[in-house]
Amino acid sequence: MVQFSTSLLDASFAALSDATRRGVLEQLGDGDASITQLADTFHMTLTGMKKHVGVLEQAGLVTTQKIGRVRTCKLGLSRLAEETAWIEEYRRLWTARFDELDQIVEELKQKETHHGRKE
Repeated sequence: MVQFSTSLLDASFAALSDATRRGVLEQLGDGDASITQLADTFHMTLTGMKKHVGVLEQAGLVTTQKIGRVRTCKLGLSRLAEETAWIEEYRRLWTARFDELDQIVEELKQKETHHGRKE
């Protein structure tokens, strides 16, 4: 199995575990937004949204830039490549296991048919 950065995966999955943060990422996919705009969109206080953005920023999913009094958020450089690879490893593992199970079930069905139990 490929070695992955546990802290990076933990930060990314923790950030993605919250529906509001996933919504923020989706919104930023359409374009940059200020924390005020995001707070309004999600009907939250500025403090609450700042906390969500901070979690996303620590995970590398969002970057912020302060221009004057406005803090603008945009999607970070992380493309979730490592997270996708981690998930893919497990998808392959489970696909192989289910394929083996399908084979066993098929063999059992054939044995039943050959022994006259099923018509």
